[in-house]
Amino acid sequence: MVALPDNILMSAEEYLVWEPTQEERYEYWDGEVVMMSGATRNHNRISGNFFKLLDDALAERSCEVYIVDVKVQVEPRQKYFYPDVVVTCDERDTDPQLVQFPCLIIEVLSPSTEAADRGKKFAKYRQSPTLQEYVLVQVAQPSVEVFRRNEQGKWVLSCSTFKSHKIATR
Repeated sequence: MVALPDNILMSAEEYLVWEPTQEERYEYWDGEVVMMSGATRNHNRISGNFFKLLDDALAERSCEVYIVDVKVQVEPRQKYFYPDVVVTCDERDTDPQLVQFPCLIIEVLSPSTEAADRGKKFAKYRQSPTLQEYVLVQVAQPSVEVFRRNEQGKWVLSCSTFKSHKIATR
């Protein structure tokens, strides 16, 4: 494996051609390419559980559910992120490489990603006019935070806490 420099800089066009050829996944932040950290088994299991629940629940609708390896275009030519789970119900989402019009994004939090998922990423995701729900799943202390955009366009938080770790990882 070839060692890459800490900061990889390139244009968005270069990134969109280069990134699919890589073994690892990389996000794109305003010209800087950032390698994604690996996930734990519980992280992967929780993402898979959400995918299955959503895929089953949306089977009768014209929605698509994607997990882990599908990036979201947050800001054209500026930001491309990899959420753990993303749902799009928008017929304009035809690009085979990415989702441009998400309605739901789920992030399973880890110590290395929690600050970015709660902060910089959510700040950017909120700018998407199609995004209606942003879900943060805490693994260490099992809980789910659901941010929903209300009719006034404000984000409203509701939380659920689980007493047993098994509930979140079944």
